[in-house]
Amino acid sequence: MVRVLILSSWVAHGHVGLSAAGPALQALGHATTQLPTTLLSNHPGWPHVAAHPMPPDEIGAMLDALEANGWLSGLDACLVGYLPTAGHVDLAAETIGRLRRAARPPRVVVDPILGDLPKGLYIPHAAAAAIRDRLVPLADVLTPNRFELGWLTGADAATMAEAQAAASAMVARTGAEVFVTSPPFGPAETGILALTGTGIRALRTPLRADVPHGVGDVFSALIAAGLPVERALGHLDALIVASLGAPHLKIAEAAPVWTTAPPCPFPPQAET
Repeated sequence: MVRVLILSSWVAHGHVGLSAAGPALQALGHATTQLPTTLLSNHPGWPHVAAHPMPPDEIGAMLDALEANGWLSGLDACLVGYLPTAGHVDLAAETIGRLRRAARPPRVVVDPILGDLPKGLYIPHAAAAAIRDRLVPLADVLTPNRFELGWLTGADAATMAEAQAAASAMVARTGAEVFVTSPPFGPAETGILALTGTGIRALRTPLRADVPHGVGDVFSALIAAGLPVERALGHLDALIVASLGAPHLKIAEAAPVWTTAPPCPFPPQAET
């Protein structure tokens, strides 16, 4: 069992943000401490949504209480996800600094949730810039999608060669491991472009339609829990298959299937 502190959005209905990452890790037997950066009725893609960002000072007070109770010691990882404002980015950076003063600091995983193709940014530019300038340099692991990789590096990532060059530049700048989700493999494939201490690898899975929201949140959580990327992608692909056409990921309903799935059956392929 690992212990993971997660800062991200929380939805009352469905599985995105904390409401995806937390249940997925708990289904695998891990412990989570969850801090909501914003409260929503559901994913904003639905016709009706109610939302309320949590004030950073209130989140900070929650952190103080958790620390006073002794619940911030012994963490294995800190996962930072959705941050709606630059003030939330400041809070996340301060939290990472606080955690790194521990005798055994946790690994920091940053899922830089900025936007996606084709819409582009879906958080304010000031928040995105703060993530780029303040938070990305603090990460041990980064899990951007293809759009986020390009935005954070200022480079094109429309082809595999461009995505690899941009990810390599991110590694050189931060020293972090980088797992690019949904890289430009082609029209029928998706997967992960992984840049780690073992080199550059591409793990490929079929691109499927009618996939519910929250897949990226689950993947980042599995990586935060320390799962090798092959095993994380195996779990994720099985969860996707079980959830096709459903309104939300079937994290609980399909747990017996996806939690026991083997590692990704598509062998790592070196990229040149």
